[in-house]
Amino acid sequence: MKNKLAIYTKLALIAKLKEISAMGFVPNARRKNSGGIGNTLEDLLGIKENNLPIPNAAEWELKAQRLNSTSLTTLFHVEPSPRAVLFVPQIFLPVYGWTHEEAGKKYPKGEMSFRQTIHGKSRSDRGFKIVIDRKERKILISFDAGSVDSRHKKWLELVKKHVGLGEVNPQPYWGFDDLEHKAGTKLLNAFYVQAEVKKERGKEYYHYTKVTMLQKFSFEGFLKALEEGKILVDFDARTGHNHGTKFRMKQDCLPMLYRDKQIIL
Repeated sequence: MKNKLAIYTKLALIAKLKEISAMGFVPNARRKNSGGIGNTLEDLLGIKENNLPIPNAAEWELKAQRLNSTSLTTLFHVEPSPRAVLFVPQIFLPVYGWTHEEAGKKYPKGEMSFRQTIHGKSRSDRGFKIVIDRKERKILISFDAGSVDSRHKKWLELVKKHVGLGEVNPQPYWGFDDLEHKAGTKLLNAFYVQAEVKKERGKEYYHYTKVTMLQKFSFEGFLKALEEGKILVDFDARTGHNHGTKFRMKQDCLPMLYRDKQIIL
């Protein structure tokens, strides 16, 4: 179903989403299943991409995801401060890195790897964790040698040889103000639509059953999600390439990041 580009008031959009939900399961509008939930909903609404054309209102986005998904979605990329230090290539890879599993095969013999997904709820098996210092208004990356799993004993010995077993020095961080601005520009007001998914003869079908209207980004909600392990910081680097430091979120936790939440369906 394709329409000319539609313009909606919020009330008209809510009515249309309720109408789409009442349709029950609808076929994926794309040949491939990847991204089908959002693409199919956009076609049903007659819009392009995920920007909602709501006049006389702050920018809105359409967020469509499958119900009960355990996958992560990337919020944004941002490297830690102080910016004078390139932490991933200058400290994490040479000091805290380990030999890449493809070193001497796919990559050069000396290729190093630093892959860690960390949050504020508990430490990783290599002793890394996010620590939020509300007094100093910083989100810090912390290392504790005493928390390293025994499987990484040889790696820890190398860390000790390189730099000792104390805290990362200088300690990398993100300032509250910088990160709040970064997150606030990425996390616009949103209609958050979740769908049940079924597959028949290799084709996906979606039933859009849950709609929440989300307004006003909450940085305190963002910090809480980090502390509870709902938002994770992901490092994925090797000697030859740094994929960038990502803030990623468990998909069903998006409402935590907004002050105003209104359940539509």
